[in-house]
Amino acid sequence: MPLKAFYNAYFILSLRDILKDLRLLYLLLSILIFTSCSEYNKILKNPDVQKKYEAAKVYYEEEEYEKALSLFDELGTIMRGGPESENVHFYIANCHFKLRDYYFANYYYKNFVKTYPSSQRSEVAYYRSAYCSYLNSPKSSLDQSETEKAIDEFQLFLNRYPQTDLKDSTNTMIAELRAKLEKKAFDNAKLYYLTEDYKSATVALKNLMRDFPESPHREEIEFLIVKSSYLLAINSVESKKEERLNNTIENYHNFVDDFGNSEFIKEAEDYYSNAIRELDKMKF
Repeated sequence: MPLKAFYNAYFILSLRDILKDLRLLYLLLSILIFTSCSEYNKILKNPDVQKKYEAAKVYYEEEEYEKALSLFDELGTIMRGGPESENVHFYIANCHFKLRDYYFANYYYKNFVKTYPSSQRSEVAYYRSAYCSYLNSPKSSLDQSETEKAIDEFQLFLNRYPQTDLKDSTNTMIAELRAKLEKKAFDNAKLYYLTEDYKSATVALKNLMRDFPESPHREEIEFLIVKSSYLLAINSVESKKEERLNNTIENYHNFVDDFGNSEFIKEAEDYYSNAIRELDKMKF
């Protein structure tokens, strides 16, 4: 037999063996899935509450959280007020968390704290409820309601547990969330400036300085206040022009006091000088 024909025949036989193995593997998986589903259905129909509870814990430990959650949800009603009720409700919250359903997890952790305020797990549940809001916080370009909610919940957690071992990680996440709010506010303020709405830009930029005094963008913010206030002034009606030019001069002095060596200093000086000249013209 020629060598090429030999290799072709060997390849075909190997391929058949692979396909045979795959069919066998598929059959075994099908049997396992069927057996697993059949066993799970038996547990669902079993009236023995304790067996359901033990099975739910096993499913949880095996990371089959959807099956565990179905059983724990049923047990939450059946075992309410019983000795295992606290455990069941904590498992329910944990299952939602493991399934990355953070909205429901947040709700069930909060509900756990309200229902079992003296539990040793209340601190963890309180923290995780806030952490769920942190995980739900979107990127800065989107609505930041969930970000604000997470900050409030973390702060309430720290107020309730001031000596918690989770204090450092909580403060780190609060700082991260506040940075996201700061970026959102900065982008919004800058958008006013870019769209030549200088009045709104000046207000938004000053609010940004007030709300985030430690902003890493502070230098640019103060410069944009000078520029926006100047452009607002020179495009104003005569009755408002003088007041707004004076605001520009005041804003310039604030900027120079804080950032005398800024890369924007030359341009800021031009706006200041122009504002002085405009005011001098108005005297004659």
